[in-house]
Amino acid sequence: MTKPLLLAALLAALAGSTAAPPARAASFPCAKAGAPDETAICAHLPLNDRDVEMATRFEILKSVLPMGGQAKLRDDQEAWLQERRTCGADVACLTTAYDARLKVLRGVLAEFAKQGPQ
Repeated sequence: MTKPLLLAALLAALAGSTAAPPARAASFPCAKAGAPDETAICAHLPLNDRDVEMATRFEILKSVLPMGGQAKLRDDQEAWLQERRTCGADVACLTTAYDARLKVLRGVLAEFAKQGPQ
């Protein structure tokens, strides 16, 4: 499959994934949420929606980036998760953290899409 077709298929999957039920955030099962940030994400649908989008974009990028890019993506994600945890249950802080991470992931995906087939 060419890169544009793969990207189109992945973006279609992303569009369909943002309607996940609140019983499960994309990056963790809400039934096992114990940390304050996870509990807040599961309790607030807008945060849950951001989590679904973030996790979906992360998985898409992980599957299409070259090996070095994948390592950086994982390292950046781990650093971001540590930052998210510092928010605790503060919904405004979590919203800001998700918005910033989504901006980065959207930008990386847009840059990848601009490169065209290789």
